[in-house]
Amino acid sequence: MTDRVLPTPEKFASCPYDEKILHFYEGQFDCVYVLLHPFFKPTSINIERFCPAEWPEKHEIIGGCDVVSWQEILNLSGLEYLSDIDIGLRTSIGGLKKEISNEEFSGKLSELGKKNIIHPQEGDLPPLLENRLLQAIKNLGHNWLWVGDEFGTERKLHWIDDLIGKDEIPSHGCVFTHDHSLLVTTHWDSHCSFLCSSKENIEKILSSESFEGFYCTPNTQVYWGAYEI
Repeated sequence: MTDRVLPTPEKFASCPYDEKILHFYEGQFDCVYVLLHPFFKPTSINIERFCPAEWPEKHEIIGGCDVVSWQEILNLSGLEYLSDIDIGLRTSIGGLKKEISNEEFSGKLSELGKKNIIHPQEGDLPPLLENRLLQAIKNLGHNWLWVGDEFGTERKLHWIDDLIGKDEIPSHGCVFTHDHSLLVTTHWDSHCSFLCSSKENIEKILSSESFEGFYCTPNTQVYWGAYEI
């Protein structure tokens, strides 16, 4: 019996897993911006709703929560670097090997629950970024976006305004333009997404929306908090 081996996913529609990010996208995208998923605090939603069985939907979160930036988290938690937050979040979900995890960092982030501050969810483009990012992509002149799964086996074309009005992007999904010039993808074990395009396009997006994050260097890995970048 012949083994069923999936073809290698196209770079314009896929996510790196455990490697250097710019190297993975070499030949497709010359620039990648790491979009940090914000922490958030409910303003008009009962904190008890934030459990798997009752988790609020996208537009409830957009209308009923405030963004708490990673920079604010540093001040509130006593952590020193953005990489400390990354390690603390990954440790809290069991996403790191024991030798690079840090229970102290994870504990400091857990203490934020006393202030009703909720951690970003791993592997999902968060509601508090999604529509802002979609609108910024639309402002570049795109009206349609492909939405695909993480394996490159399924994809569907969507009108951007429909994506803004609904909740169609799957966990660990890939969102990319029809001309393959831009990709937004979320690694399944990360609390950030990768915005991949030309430096010019990314600069235009950041000029319209000040997304918290940083540009990848040649040394930036998927598990970036654990390595020198």
